[in-house]
Amino acid sequence: MIVAERKPLEEIKTMVSGFKNVLTVGCGTCVAVCLAGGEKEVGVLNAELKIARKLGGNPIDMGGVTVERQCDMEFLEEIKETVGQFDAMISLACGAGVQFLAERFPDKPVFPGVNTSFIGANRDVGWYEEKCRACGTCVLGMTGGVCPVTMCAKSLFNGPCGGTNQGSCEIHKDQPCAWHMIYERLSKQNRLESIIEICPPNDWRNTIPRTIVQPGYKGRKEAL
Repeated sequence: MIVAERKPLEEIKTMVSGFKNVLTVGCGTCVAVCLAGGEKEVGVLNAELKIARKLGGNPIDMGGVTVERQCDMEFLEEIKETVGQFDAMISLACGAGVQFLAERFPDKPVFPGVNTSFIGANRDVGWYEEKCRACGTCVLGMTGGVCPVTMCAKSLFNGPCGGTNQGSCEIHKDQPCAWHMIYERLSKQNRLESIIEICPPNDWRNTIPRTIVQPGYKGRKEAL
């Protein structure tokens, strides 16, 4: 899932300093799970902002709403009348949600209330680990399910480098070497031959926004 952290209150306060009537929009999926942007977090941020602005002699009216997903226009349509009552919005969704909210309501300033951190996994309550950087060239089948782009400090597709030391990375003894982990995983699976396969370099120059349309829905897109 996408993991995010709420921005510092002072940063958010500065972003909306010129507005008197602001709507905070939460998202009920990823950011809700990681306790950064769900319904509860909307209420907490609104309360903090109202108190801070009141103490600063610049009171603010806050509204709050949480949609199922901000990255889906269907759910943004549900709040169009509510949005019309406010001068600006704070989005507690990931970067994709912020952009979709701003696209749906282009006449309203939209400010990000969280920093999108990474695509990760829930190790335990409140404990999230980065697992994927969405590089666009997944090699997990060759590496035993250990991502070399995310787990290796140098993001090496073909490793290890010369800095591995008894299973640790040269950057810190507590940081496991990704390619040592890959070796151990493939060894247990009797697939060590995979580690000597040369993986072609990723095209890191490909920085344009990517779009994927599943084959079954191409006709629908063409009809729009």
